[in-house]
Amino acid sequence: MKKILFLLLLVPVLAWAQSPFDGTWKIDMSKAKFPKKPDEYLLKDGMYECKTCKPEVKIKADGTMQAVSGHPYYDMMMVKVVDDKHVDSATSKAGKDAGKASMTISDDGNTLTTAWAYYGNPSGGPVSGTDVQSRVGKAPAGAHALSGSWREAKSDVATSDALVFTFKSGGDSLAYSTPTGQSYDAKLDSKQVPYAGDPGTTTVSLKRTGNSIEETDYRDGKAISVAKMTVSPDGKTMNIDVDDKLHGTTATYVAVKE
Repeated sequence: MKKILFLLLLVPVLAWAQSPFDGTWKIDMSKAKFPKKPDEYLLKDGMYECKTCKPEVKIKADGTMQAVSGHPYYDMMMVKVVDDKHVDSATSKAGKDAGKASMTISDDGNTLTTAWAYYGNPSGGPVSGTDVQSRVGKAPAGAHALSGSWREAKSDVATSDALVFTFKSGGDSLAYSTPTGQSYDAKLDSKQVPYAGDPGTTTVSLKRTGNSIEETDYRDGKAISVAKMTVSPDGKTMNIDVDDKLHGTTATYVAVKE
């Protein structure tokens, strides 16, 4: 659920001086190519596990907030089994609500629909949306229907501001900002500079590669994501190829110039 949300928040937006990258862009989620590597969950014997979370999460599924470590977006998590096809979850950080999700498994057990909300952006208010995943791995015997492996099939982000970004070049530098409060100002020299507004990304570096810009995002000095962005010849669309090194996945997004 959070992966896609967390991927949109980290999407790199890049440019060079007087380039076709300058301007305001909006991601078209209908054209996204999602990671092929599935998410894997296990809900059994009163315990919930997110095996593909980094780091993995394992807590009691009893509806109470419990401490989790190593996650920049939350430090407490709750999982509640509503019935055999519905599961709710919520997260918080430093005592404040961070996010929530309502997960529904289809009657045939092959589709997982997650309605989610995230409250952690510095500005712009909550972000919400719906993810749809298809089953690619069976649930173990005796486990809740949420269990198994799921691959992203569709993602709708209801909050338009979460899909919009603007950048402006100046000399050999690029200033980047979003309505939800993420920003940086970096030179195209591969040197790390602060990334503001995202607790999961502490610094960023930029470099030009041919007609594209490559951004590397770091968390505490470790590269977690590399993206290559290329504007189409007519200047109307931008391909964003993301190599998520933290989760070992790749994805492609398309942004349209506004």
